[in-house]
Amino acid sequence: MPSTARVRVLDAASIDRSITRIAHEIVERNRGLGAIGLVGVQTRGVPLARRLAAKLRAIEGVEPPVGVLDINLYRDDLSRIADHPVLRRTEIPFDLEDAVVVLVDDVLFTGRTVRAALDALMDLGRPREIQLAVLVDRGHRELPVRAAFVGKARPTGRHERVDVRVAETDGAEEIVIVKAEGAGDAREEERP
Repeated sequence: MPSTARVRVLDAASIDRSITRIAHEIVERNRGLGAIGLVGVQTRGVPLARRLAAKLRAIEGVEPPVGVLDINLYRDDLSRIADHPVLRRTEIPFDLEDAVVVLVDDVLFTGRTVRAALDALMDLGRPREIQLAVLVDRGHRELPVRAAFVGKARPTGRHERVDVRVAETDGAEEIVIVKAEGAGDAREEERP
């Protein structure tokens, strides 16, 4: 069995600062909140979107609506990861038509999760614009996807895994890079 090495990239305070910075960047780029709605990708994108909405309320005095998006049926690797995928709810409490959607996720890797999220959103409506906000961009894109807002750009090896833990789902608050010694290249995105 291979041994593993763990490196903490961000702690709770650093994660909070990153979310605050992303909130300010969203306001600046969009000249306010206007028709903005946030959509968190299940699982960890959802609490991150809710935190971002609270930061935006603190900055602008208005809290944008927050939606929840399950992309499992839109994944291109669905048959490889599970015979019976776990389906979670999708709930978008605002009209997507002509909205500016900030899609929120924890890690940007190959871009395949974002592609699935875009497909799912487009099935629900036609936003004016979709902007991507991620806590960590680890590189290794396989699709032409780029985040508009990034908490931490951290190049990684394909043999490494980025574990994002948030208090709401994991009871802990940190981002850790885990490297399995002697592990081969992983091609799928980490999605517990």
